[in-house]
Amino acid sequence: MNLDPFSRGTSALHRRDPRVKLVVATAYAVVVAVMQDMAALVPALMLAVLLTGWARLPWRPLLRRLLVVNGFVAVLWMFLPFTHPGTPVYHVGRLTASREGVIYAANLTLRTNTIVLATMALLGTTPVFDLVHALHHLRVPEKLAQVAFFTIRYLDVIYREYLRLRNAMRVRCFKPRTSLHTYISYAHLVGMLLVRSYERSQRVYQAMLCRGFQGSFPVYRHFSLVRSDLVFGTIMLLAIGMLWLL
Repeated sequence: MNLDPFSRGTSALHRRDPRVKLVVATAYAVVVAVMQDMAALVPALMLAVLLTGWARLPWRPLLRRLLVVNGFVAVLWMFLPFTHPGTPVYHVGRLTASREGVIYAANLTLRTNTIVLATMALLGTTPVFDLVHALHHLRVPEKLAQVAFFTIRYLDVIYREYLRLRNAMRVRCFKPRTSLHTYISYAHLVGMLLVRSYERSQRVYQAMLCRGFQGSFPVYRHFSLVRSDLVFGTIMLLAIGMLWLL
């Protein structure tokens, strides 16, 4: 289970300081999330596409992730145009789609894709543990940074545990169907996964206490902020400010 498939690269964006990229990505996501004007969302999307091209991300994994995200967006297109009040524009059977509903759905689509592209370009080009390290340097509360660290560290462990449980079900000739037996089996699978996750967390915590853990991790390596990082951060924040004014 690869948590950072885009982090192994040699582009200039890969070499930028994780702290700068984290600040820029957060500001960009917040500004785009509150945008309502389509005229401002189009340049925001273009900027996200430029960042993706600058990062030289592999297009196949990128498209797969966009397809997953837009699968959820497609569900919104099935409801928003028909439930949002406004001027009728077309009919599907007895349902009437409004112009305002179509614009609202298009607005959400642009915002979602813009944020996802910018996040993959800015944060996807940084190893996940460097992001947690950046949270520590940005004075994010220690417990929150530790939760992020342990989530990333043991997500792959829990995923492999899930694969073992699923393979055990298959060995016992389990075949998922639309039936009560299938629903109960999956409920047992989730419950067992939670139990084993809790048991593993207790063992990990006891091992940490045996090694002298006192609530915080010592940091031995620090990031070095160079001029190119400051230039990149300044330009991006100015661009985000212009989008906000739009």
